[in-house]
Amino acid sequence: MTVMTAAPEGLQAWAEEVRDLARRRDAVLLAHNYQLPEIQDVADHTGDSLALSRIAAASSASTIVFCGVHFMAETAKILAPDKTVLIPDAAAGCSLADSITVDQLRAWKAEHPGAVVVSYVNTTAAIKAETDICCTSSNAIDVVASIPADREVLFLPDQFLGAHVRRTLKRENMHVWAGECHVHAGINGATLTQQAKEHPDAELFVHPECGCATSALYLAGSGAVPEDRVKILSTGGMVDAARASKAKQVLVATEVGMLHQLRRAAPEIEFRAVNERASCRYMKMITPEKLLRALREGRDEVHVDPELAARGRAAVQRMIEIGQPGSGE
Repeated sequence: MTVMTAAPEGLQAWAEEVRDLARRRDAVLLAHNYQLPEIQDVADHTGDSLALSRIAAASSASTIVFCGVHFMAETAKILAPDKTVLIPDAAAGCSLADSITVDQLRAWKAEHPGAVVVSYVNTTAAIKAETDICCTSSNAIDVVASIPADREVLFLPDQFLGAHVRRTLKRENMHVWAGECHVHAGINGATLTQQAKEHPDAELFVHPECGCATSALYLAGSGAVPEDRVKILSTGGMVDAARASKAKQVLVATEVGMLHQLRRAAPEIEFRAVNERASCRYMKMITPEKLLRALREGRDEVHVDPELAARGRAAVQRMIEIGQPGSGE
């Protein structure tokens, strides 16, 4: 897929027009960590989905322009129902969010009556409405641990994050949906192991959605990589860890757009992608031209059924009451 971006010599003029239109529209610009660098740089706030949605809810702006994938803009609308939420391309989907449908979740719940449904925030509004408690990658363990030990847990949709939680808590009555982000699943253990061998002094930043998360823990447990150099982190956690790190080199296992924020946070560190091809085509659908169009034309606006939004908001609120959710995915 070819990604169209503004010509380098036109970026400054484009950025100035974007910011001017945002002021006129009383809009705040939010960009996910996996967005194109020029989108990240023009945004008022860059981060992960839940952190950005909470910023949206707290903002005094009447309009939210969410540069990310569709479920993220939905989450912003759920937390800020009275604001106008725009996404520069409504077709920007997510393979992870699409890996479970409402009908599938209802059927799964019927097979396990009385089970507590825990959904990762990387899900659609309709799935959140069928959820008891949401979680993020940074607080999934705390959320599941808060559920009484005799209650079954249905965890969805990410199988790698779910496996990480189940392994950590040793919880046998936790069932995990077999969903995945195709980009993170493609960052496999063999690639991580080879990269670790080639860069023996590097720290490892690994997102728990990755197919290599188990391998990362094995490398630490076997002593192949010192345990303190292996960090399983959300995207927001990676930024915090980068600022605190004393390493000269860090191998990063997540979508490659994350490297831009890490390099801004700690320019003295060399950050290398474990898999340089781990690029999300949905994230890259948000181009400079489409952002400009959204601001000029007020499209595409995101709507969430008020009843679905209320139920989804309750699941997110229960998560926040359990403990600080930190960053999002």
